[in-house]
Amino acid sequence: MSELAAAHTLLRVTRAGIDTYQQPVVYMHRDCEVCRSEGFAAMTRVRLDVGSRTLVATLNVVVDDRLGLDEVALSETAWTLLDPMPDVLARVRHTEPAASAGALRAKVFGARLDDAQYLALVQDVMESRLSDLELAAFVTASAGDRLDNVETTALTRAMIAVGQRLDWGDGPVLDKHCVGGLPGNRTTPIVVAIVAALGYRIPKTSSRAITSPAGTADTMEVMAPVALDLAAMRRVVEREGGCIVWGGNVRLSPADDILIRVQRPLDFDSDGQLVASVLSKKIAAGSTHVLIDMPVGPTAKVRSEAAADSLGSRLAHTASALGLQLAIHRSDGTQPVGRGIGPALEAHDVLKVLRNATDAPADLRERALALSAALLDMAPGSSAGTGLERARSVLDSGRALAKFLAICEAQGGFREPARAPFTADVPASASGRITEIDNRRLAKLAKLAGAPTSPTAGLETSLRVGDAVERGQPLLTLHAESPGELAYALEHAATLQPFVLGEVP
Repeated sequence: MSELAAAHTLLRVTRAGIDTYQQPVVYMHRDCEVCRSEGFAAMTRVRLDVGSRTLVATLNVVVDDRLGLDEVALSETAWTLLDPMPDVLARVRHTEPAASAGALRAKVFGARLDDAQYLALVQDVMESRLSDLELAAFVTASAGDRLDNVETTALTRAMIAVGQRLDWGDGPVLDKHCVGGLPGNRTTPIVVAIVAALGYRIPKTSSRAITSPAGTADTMEVMAPVALDLAAMRRVVEREGGCIVWGGNVRLSPADDILIRVQRPLDFDSDGQLVASVLSKKIAAGSTHVLIDMPVGPTAKVRSEAAADSLGSRLAHTASALGLQLAIHRSDGTQPVGRGIGPALEAHDVLKVLRNATDAPADLRERALALSAALLDMAPGSSAGTGLERARSVLDSGRALAKFLAICEAQGGFREPARAPFTADVPASASGRITEIDNRRLAKLAKLAGAPTSPTAGLETSLRVGDAVERGQPLLTLHAESPGELAYALEHAATLQPFVLGEVP
């Protein structure tokens, strides 16, 4: 290529200041010489070479004068990945076809893929060689039962291979994970505190909410920093035995984060991808013994005993194939846990349990103790059946609270969770006895109030199946950080009706 021709392919790099949530996107003017000469159109996949770094991204085309003809603007994700120097130039050209294109097409048409094909797919995912449309096709082709046990293991193995893997040395590394779908089920901070206080290592990476009113990382963040990098995470675990950090910042099994970004809006259930997601992150985190909390109920993520059997079998098969010790704890998923739903409200519940407060939610306490006991009983050298007594002793004595506060300090400092400035009760429109609680509707109400974006927003309720209520009695209390959010949630509360009332016998 001549120097003149090469110059025409170079564009000034600017920052668009647009958050595209983990998707690398670039912006070029439609009359840009590169755009016209290369035949680029909106949604074209393009390759950028900036210094020594290369990025594959999706092109969006600008039609007005907000972008110069000699510029390429980067979304926040693209900017972070390329980390360009000031005044740097980028070469923009068509990208090569993804090496896994044939495997992806085969999966769409129902073929079974082998280890090599899944590794090629996941490598292309990591290198942004597959567009969101192609990723959506893969997610769809894998939904339902379209991944068998062998394929699930192959996908899990591939997701581990393309990311970092922590090594904590000799000895057991304990961990737990909740399948989800149960509002307020914030047992992780309590379990980590109990297990670490007993001298075990439990480096817990947790997610933020995407479709729920709070993730464990959101709840923990109102009490302590969670956006630690790998080096900081290791220092906390070496000092205190455990941590509770945001998994998105340590980037273990990063291909999973990309697939989740595409999967969540589609709302497709896929046991195979769920298993690959959970176990790849646990193995990448260096865990040796993992407890899976599986709430089962009609409005939980796992809705029946048959579905629990199927998911449990797939988890056990994949864990065994990859050398991971795994146990499954089935729990009641018919109603929420604790009183608060939303980051700060759930944090208040957690602290009440750890502080042995007289008004601590008993159901959250007992769930956390049961999970701690099951995890402790898994640990090598433990006497079977002694876990519950050990866990209760540590919680009752205050050692769990002391360990939790020490972990918070090691992560950057403990702070008391705040309270929302605006609240309103939602009264019962009739008298009756609660026969059902819709977890999904409760979660939606908490989100309408502003959770998790507004950390103190959400709702509180202490009602459970079997409780009698009188007309006008508060069913729940909404919490919001602005009058507008509170009014919006109140407007929808009457139509959502998360509580089903029957006649009082």
